[in-house]
Amino acid sequence: MTRFSIIAAALLLTTPAQAQRLPSDFVYLRDVEPSIAQDMRYAGSDNFTGRPLPGYDAPECVLRVDAALALKRVQAALAPDGFSLKVYDCYRPDRAVRAMARWSRSPEDGATRYFYPDADKRTLFAAGWISPRSAHSSGIAVDLTLVPKRPAGSTGNATAQSRCDGPPAQRRPDTSLDMGTSYDCFSVKSFTRSKEIGTEQHGNRERLRSAMSRYGFKNYVREWWHYTYSGGANPQAYDVPIAPRVR
Repeated sequence: MTRFSIIAAALLLTTPAQAQRLPSDFVYLRDVEPSIAQDMRYAGSDNFTGRPLPGYDAPECVLRVDAALALKRVQAALAPDGFSLKVYDCYRPDRAVRAMARWSRSPEDGATRYFYPDADKRTLFAAGWISPRSAHSSGIAVDLTLVPKRPAGSTGNATAQSRCDGPPAQRRPDTSLDMGTSYDCFSVKSFTRSKEIGTEQHGNRERLRSAMSRYGFKNYVREWWHYTYSGGANPQAYDVPIAPRVR
């Protein structure tokens, strides 16, 4: 076999995911801080599109290394008070952002109205709930919440008529502290400083915001769960799939 044939054969055996490698400064969060809980919603169907998004080939949080190390410091600061971070989304391949846009233009079938009870899905991009250019695709944004260090179990018992901004017992099951809404809830109650939530819920959001801001993360005012790491060089967006973590 000639050298050219060997190279050609190797290329044929390489899968698309293997051919595309994450940037060298990206890491799996489990390799940096395994104690942070992970509930990667876009790798499954419990999200506003109702299906796994392309590029999420594994339910793993991947971040730029400086952002991951900053999260590790946040986790350490929360531990003495009995709290832990739980991440819902981290690096987001750009193909997933495009899939969100396609979903927003598709006919309404009511299947995921839980996440946008008072909104028209066609307006979610224009209203700023979903961005066509996401910092998630640069590995510096993270969606997350707080959970007790020893969760008592999931709360919530959603029905077909439930709303993401309804009472805790009527939302979808989650181990999070009560933040006033579910994750990815497109409602004014999700605004970080919304006046439509209670004192305890405000306190939980402020505990998260204070810990995150102390270590370089900035909150998006319309979403209590969304934070972007402000340190480091100018970010570049990527479209590399999230492959299963190699142990």
